[in-house]
Amino acid sequence: MSADWRPTAGFQTLRLRAQLLSEIRRFFAQRSVWEVETPLLCHTTGTDPQLDFFASQYHCPPNNPTFYLQTSPEFAMKRLLAAGSGSIYQICKAFRNGEAGRFHNPEFTILEWYRVGFGLQALMDEVAELFKALLTPFLPGLSIKQISYQDIVKQLIDLDPLVFDRQTYQQAAIRLHSPEAEGLCGDDHALWLDFLFSHHVQTRLPHNTICLVHGYPAIQSSLARIHPEDARVSERFEVFINGLELGNGFFELKDADEQARRFAKEITQRQTQGLVDVNMDERFLKALQAGLPDCSGVAIGLDRLLMIATGCESITQVMAFPIANA
Repeated sequence: MSADWRPTAGFQTLRLRAQLLSEIRRFFAQRSVWEVETPLLCHTTGTDPQLDFFASQYHCPPNNPTFYLQTSPEFAMKRLLAAGSGSIYQICKAFRNGEAGRFHNPEFTILEWYRVGFGLQALMDEVAELFKALLTPFLPGLSIKQISYQDIVKQLIDLDPLVFDRQTYQQAAIRLHSPEAEGLCGDDHALWLDFLFSHHVQTRLPHNTICLVHGYPAIQSSLARIHPEDARVSERFEVFINGLELGNGFFELKDADEQARRFAKEITQRQTQGLVDVNMDERFLKALQAGLPDCSGVAIGLDRLLMIATGCESITQVMAFPIANA
């Protein structure tokens, strides 16, 4: 008899998942950050051309509108912030179409939080505090390292990520034994950076270390503020442990007009790539117009965090029912 009805994660792992969720809630309660819920089924979705989404028809005559499962609760949470909620967090499911593999499941669990009055440095410090609290029992001696994107790329692959020259990047790819990058990336600076970082930088980050890489190139950050002293750099960071990306954080963009311009650019990119058309989230833009407070926010993949805690090699080992037997 087939056993595909059984959970793919053991009960010890699933109990640990419950324990981590309790610890996260305790962490934020101690800091007076309150938990919220926002819709996962919404009228619009994000415009990022790198993210695919799930759409669903709502049987509500006469219009039968299309709704979208959210790739992140970000826009709705920012509407709460603009309305005056103060610092908030959410633990929920998120959905990304076409993503399945060792580190991906199309339905996954996300922790997202926003800290009013925090700059990027304060939020990076809080991420490190949370990770130390959650992971030290499993990774004794866990250290913390903060480094700029430009410095780590120069250090590990001898390339300046803020200055694009196709020939220089092509030569770097050949030197790194990745000649296929030329055909994949062409003249797209952002694609080059995605390829080179994921293949040759991320995998070489120090182990047993919470690595907070900050100062991402502005071309890769549609929702973050631009650095006031260098327009090539955004106020964004990502956090990695043992080469695995666990989270993405921003000093949040407040300018509604600038956000609309960035959305329009992404919509044009989607059209150029032949992707499904999407509309801007007008409610989100209205919230920005009303006034988003100075805040920083971050999203953490909790399934991946559980992988780090347990030493599991695949995301299916930390989920009760991944997509293959959902």
